[in-house]
Amino acid sequence: MARTSTYLNFNRNTEEAFNFYKSIFGSEFGNDGIARMGDMPPMEGMPELPAEDKNLVMHVELPIVGGHILMGTDSPESMGFSVKFGNNISINLEPDTQAETKRLFDGLSKDGTVTMDLQMMFWGAYFGACIDKFGVQWSFNCVGE
Repeated sequence: MARTSTYLNFNRNTEEAFNFYKSIFGSEFGNDGIARMGDMPPMEGMPELPAEDKNLVMHVELPIVGGHILMGTDSPESMGFSVKFGNNISINLEPDTQAETKRLFDGLSKDGTVTMDLQMMFWGAYFGACIDKFGVQWSFNCVGE
């Protein structure tokens, strides 16, 4: 089922932030809890993950109000990230089909910047990301065909 969520990037304190949000909203983490950076398989062309980054949050989801899902990740500099106002939040779209995902991706990335081409990822989703021509960050995650 298609849904839209808000994705937050933190500088090494995602778990603390999401435990705070969990206490406020009174809900539980989805998708088997917190996925860690150390759970990620090695990826071609990526340097080895430093030991101090292996326990950082790769992904967490928390239902908040009205079916909206708050998602988050740590974005360590060792992986090439530099979190600052403007890149700390993106709108995450989860269309039902890869065709709809590509249509939305192509439309939103036109005259913008593709930050990650649409591709199949190790978690089983068709994923990509872009910044639209107005500077808004979008990510796409489709588990359908």
